[in-house]
Amino acid sequence: MRSNQKFQKEPMLTVAILTKNEEANLPRCLEAIPDRYPIVIVDSGSTDNTLAIAESRGCRIYTNPWPGFAEQRNFAINQCGIDTPWILFVDADEIYPEKFYDWFESGMSGIDSIDVLMVPSILYLREKRLNHAPGYPIYHPRLVRRETVRFVRNHTGHGEAVIDTCRIGYSDIPYEHYFYHGEIIEWMHKHVGKAAQEVRLKPTAGAVMTTRGRLSVLLGRSWLRVVARFLYHFVLRGGFLDGFAGLEFALMFTWYEATIYVQAKAATQSR
Repeated sequence: MRSNQKFQKEPMLTVAILTKNEEANLPRCLEAIPDRYPIVIVDSGSTDNTLAIAESRGCRIYTNPWPGFAEQRNFAINQCGIDTPWILFVDADEIYPEKFYDWFESGMSGIDSIDVLMVPSILYLREKRLNHAPGYPIYHPRLVRRETVRFVRNHTGHGEAVIDTCRIGYSDIPYEHYFYHGEIIEWMHKHVGKAAQEVRLKPTAGAVMTTRGRLSVLLGRSWLRVVARFLYHFVLRGGFLDGFAGLEFALMFTWYEATIYVQAKAATQSR
């Protein structure tokens, strides 16, 4: 339930949510955000009830055709009238726990020394928490200082990073990411596009890269990556301990890796 407690007269934080056809996810996402924070929605063309849901919650709504994750987050920073010192980027299928916001408000220990907070996620597949298969921790740049941080493209499917001159901190409070509810055709269609992006994009010079990102670049586009992806999730990280959900996750992202390989091979042969 959203809290009515007021910690301060002026909020230090705005929550920014990127949306497109998120009517199934957005209500739960909004419900978890405390009332004291303004919410900005940046929509890229919803045709369902996403915007009506956002309006009913009093969100400020902006629209912008989808340019990519990095560019859309920068649009939120630059074009949406946000004047708070901090911005928390939350996707519509994500839930940040109350203790994360409490940590932010209660002295914000160490936050004056950082520009970007890398926040870990816990993945849920069909509402089942995956404790092993994804290979934790998985960090994303989500809490950013408005005046000093902008996003840049990188080579991943999300295609976003921050520059390594930013002062970076790491949170030990994860958010919940309900990334998949069983809509396999929709998921595959979306990830074909993400795979194409991984084939085309190269890391921006100076972009912060995770250990996974550096390993991905090092391995190149060998077909061995397809086999390695399954072994990583299901065997090395213990995905089998998550039961069928762990197997489903491993197979989904092995398919994704195969899609990247096939598109990269086709691009090479067409030159």
